[in-house]
Amino acid sequence: MAKNQREPHLRIRRLRRAELPIDTLELAKYLIGKTLVHDLPRVRVAGRIVETEGYPIGDKAAHACGGLTPSRRSLFLSHGHAYVYFTYGSCFMMNVSSEIEGTGAGVLIRAVEPLEGIAFMQRRRGTTRFLDLARGPGRLAQAMDIDKRLDGLNLCNGGKLWLGDEVRPAGLIGVSIRIGITRDVHQLFRFHERGSPYVSGPKSARE
Repeated sequence: MAKNQREPHLRIRRLRRAELPIDTLELAKYLIGKTLVHDLPRVRVAGRIVETEGYPIGDKAAHACGGLTPSRRSLFLSHGHAYVYFTYGSCFMMNVSSEIEGTGAGVLIRAVEPLEGIAFMQRRRGTTRFLDLARGPGRLAQAMDIDKRLDGLNLCNGGKLWLGDEVRPAGLIGVSIRIGITRDVHQLFRFHERGSPYVSGPKSARE
């Protein structure tokens, strides 16, 4: 391959908003196996979604529980928009808004299986350990260069950050309690592809 010739992209169909369920938990489950893509000027970064968490209407652990504020505006947009926030003083995390406009709720993208832009992800993360490139929401955002600049972006209208269809079917989907929260901890709102080594948390959280 010539030095300046780019590798061919995977054939990934963009999802239409009409395909996304207008229900937080249904969307969280639906996104397992789908693709998250970030088209950067010199590289496409893509990952297959293997883990999500739903933060539905009325959830005490959700950011929306505190009401609409300027920083949470994107969480109250119609389903299919990016809600990106900075947390723990160290990392960004990305959610997908999940209800009708004006109703705050979202789906946290917790982990992806890297598909494209692997070298870029490795440079961003400072590691060549493939399994750890995007296993966990903070790592995912760092690897895929997702930050507050992308907050509020429409993920279904042809933009540079977007949701794509499956490149291969999802396996069995597991359901469990969420990770790293202190409210509504008993709710079974976490979804993951069972057995995937790219899922975050201990081994027991992948089963």
